[in-house]
Amino acid sequence: MSNVMGIINVKAHDDLLGELTDFRCIASVPFGGRYRLIDFLLSSMANSDIKNVAVFTSYKCRSLMEHLETGKPWDLNRKRDGLRIFPPNAFYGQSSTMSDIKAFYGHMDFFERSRQKEVVICPGNLVCNIDFREALSFHRKRRADITIFYREDADFEQDNPRRQNLVIDKDSRILEFKKSTGLLDSDKALVEIIILSKSLLMEIIADSIMNGAEDLLQDIIFKGQMKYNIYAFPIRGYFALIDSIEKYYQVQMDLLEPDIRQSLFFHPGPICTKVKDEPPTRYTSSSVIKNSLLANGCLVEGRVENSILFRGVKVKKGAFVKNSIIMQKGEIKEGAKVEHAILDKEVNISQEKEVVGRGESPIIIGKRKKL
Repeated sequence: MSNVMGIINVKAHDDLLGELTDFRCIASVPFGGRYRLIDFLLSSMANSDIKNVAVFTSYKCRSLMEHLETGKPWDLNRKRDGLRIFPPNAFYGQSSTMSDIKAFYGHMDFFERSRQKEVVICPGNLVCNIDFREALSFHRKRRADITIFYREDADFEQDNPRRQNLVIDKDSRILEFKKSTGLLDSDKALVEIIILSKSLLMEIIADSIMNGAEDLLQDIIFKGQMKYNIYAFPIRGYFALIDSIEKYYQVQMDLLEPDIRQSLFFHPGPICTKVKDEPPTRYTSSSVIKNSLLANGCLVEGRVENSILFRGVKVKKGAFVKNSIIMQKGEIKEGAKVEHAILDKEVNISQEKEVVGRGESPIIIGKRKKL
């Protein structure tokens, strides 16, 4: 896979996850007790022996850059190739909707100097574990110009007005992109993972800048069915697009199922993240834990049910946490109750306080707030 470059394109989706993206981009939103959303695609690339990975960031990228650092947890801290982090190009101003074409064009010298011949482009808000080697083999055997991933699932993104369905032939060549009408005429929903040659990508970028096109998918690929040989490759296994608070909450609740957790984090390869040294979680005689995931460094003296606790969370005696996500260094004090809630980092819930949301619409408490 030395001839393959990975790109994680962190588009600006600051409105999708509400207060969780007030101080960070969507790719660095915490997930699953000790991870960030970007860990899934980054680990998938590293496990597929893709050794040159570029992360094109959006604004609010400080948290993401601190998490990635040199790329060591993913074995990407290398003298040759390795992890590269590119900030938004200031030439285009402080727009929160800068296109991927402009983002790539602002760093064309990176593409020109790289030795890889093929490119895998992914967004930063997918939860999945993919072996890209299989997809690249498919792409080469079909002699495809472009390969796009899809999810064969009638329910995937069914409520998303931007959903694109694929119509493909028996050889998996895409015949048509069809915007969802609510009447499902195809159960193959497009996923924004793209494989193409580096030379074709550079050609597309140059032509797009000349012609005013801004979005690789919308302006080039959707309109290029007659110009390019475009094929579709299926994603199997657990998969989720994090595009709403409800989806973010539900996917983490899915992790409480052992089979889903085992499949997502270990097959076909392990999901890695930044290492932090913390002591083991400490329990006391008053602790009651049921069907929950607890990261290291926690102190639990109260009751925790069907919840995910990140590193360093404290649940004091008499406190009750149920169906909730408590991020790093949160503190639930004596007698407090937290149910159907998402608490960002360092949130402090005072004694006897109740924070209760609804199952289908969890309440969100922003970073460092005290209630």
